Amino acid sequence: MPKVSRTSAAHVDDHGVVEDRHEDVSGTTINFLTMRQEVDAAPLMRGLPGDRCSCEHWGYVFSGKLTFEFEDHVEVFEAGDAFYLPAGHVPSAEAGTEYLQFSPADDLRVVSETMMQNFQALQHS
Repeated sequence: MPKVSRTSAAHVDDHGVVEDRHEDVSGTTINFLTMRQEVDAAPLMRGLPGDRCSCEHWGYVFSGKLTFEFEDHVEVFEAGDAFYLPAGHVPSAEAGTEYLQFSPADDLRVVSETMMQNFQALQHS
């Protein structure tokens, strides 16, 4: 049976503010995410449906605090919380937040590509 840990993940993307250690397993992306600084991902969601993340996620917060804004409510998860998020959210996180996330790989790929394009555009503006 395949398995992934923070140290064995095949891909490590260091974006300065965020470190993302991830691997795809049987159509699911498993991410170990570390937020080194406070993060508001709203500007990175531009261009996705409703300017919100179009991917669902399951996860577990090891430390810190995650906030997800939906059109009609806000969800907050802290250390020790397991969570499920339907599509249609905008994430933010406190500095020092670390969490594990499981997402459908194809859906997450679309979101990640949009986020990277927006990140690069912000860097050049």
